[in-house]
Amino acid sequence: MTATSIELWGPFFVALVISAAVTPIAIWAAPKIGAMDIPKDERRVHNKPMPRFGGIAIFAGIMVTLVIFAVEDRDMVCAMTGCTLIYILGLIDDLKNLKPIIKFGGQILCALVVYAMGLRIEFITNYFGVGNMAFGDVACFTITILWLVAITNAVNLIDGLDGLAAGIAAISALCIGYVAYIHGQYVPTMAMMIIAGAALGFLPYNFHPAKIFMGDGGSQLLGFSIAAFSIMGAVKSTTIVVVIIPALVLGLPIFDTAFAIVRRMIKRQPIGRGDKEHLHHRIMRAGFGQKRAVMIMYCISGIMGIVAVLYSRGFMIEYLGLTAVSIMLVYVLLSDTGNRNVSIKASKIGREEKDILDKKTAGRSSGKTAENTTGKNKGRDHDRGKKPE
Repeated sequence: MTATSIELWGPFFVALVISAAVTPIAIWAAPKIGAMDIPKDERRVHNKPMPRFGGIAIFAGIMVTLVIFAVEDRDMVCAMTGCTLIYILGLIDDLKNLKPIIKFGGQILCALVVYAMGLRIEFITNYFGVGNMAFGDVACFTITILWLVAITNAVNLIDGLDGLAAGIAAISALCIGYVAYIHGQYVPTMAMMIIAGAALGFLPYNFHPAKIFMGDGGSQLLGFSIAAFSIMGAVKSTTIVVVIIPALVLGLPIFDTAFAIVRRMIKRQPIGRGDKEHLHHRIMRAGFGQKRAVMIMYCISGIMGIVAVLYSRGFMIEYLGLTAVSIMLVYVLLSDTGNRNVSIKASKIGREEKDILDKKTAGRSSGKTAENTTGKNKGRDHDRGKKPE
């Protein structure tokens, strides 16, 4: 099978248009069905209720476009079924605020359905010999479920700033799709183009200042769809696309998720408990603000995408060099503990300057009031025929 530019970019633009068209409807419908994100704790970076129904636009963009363009493929049906189930789970969470353990169990159940329908990681390239290395039933089951659930949560947990999850998902899908394309895997390429189109169609409404959030329905859908479509069909026969490339492209959210788990285990906190120690929170504390923090995360994800492409083409020196650059950037953002102190000092200085300015203003106002009072008294004395003292 070969694919022209129209056959790949056509689905991309259809998904983008559908997602962009449905998003305003979602903004209107969210308050009516109770899909609102109300800031109740310090983890939230917004201070007013926001619609949390944007996942429906991404879901419509992906599913409708797949129905229009998708080839008749068993693995495609499996992936679409799993994506539908994971979106329903996320939508219920957006409406009812499910407990983390229930949500995690639901994710595993969705992955089990996909596995039972036949979409599995059954073998990879054997680097220790000729041919492929097949997994046993236990290994196949474990790796497939772990892969689907891990990538789903990686994208879900990074959805903490306006436009962050949608942008990173789009970057990741485009990079994975490009690698699949240069290796002749056109069906997964089309699927990734559709995911990217749906995410980018929603992004203008979600970028700071956001008009709507995608909610767990959208973030879990993006993560699960990337994970599921990356293991479709012939792609399962190569390590390059099925494991290494998505792991490299999604290296930032995967690392952030792993770091969060370790951090909470060290603090003896529940793994499902949210906090403000994610990488994007740390960048914001450095004083960059939401827009610049998101753009920094985009840049790191873009670098990791280029790393994945270089790896797939065998450019090992370039791949290692850019990987080192990415690691250094993440290290600086995580280890610069002075950022918080600088922010605290800056806020103290700002408060002190404000207090001084307020005192000066109050002093001037008091002086003017005294002058006005004296002037009025002099006027009254003059009217009464008295000499002013």
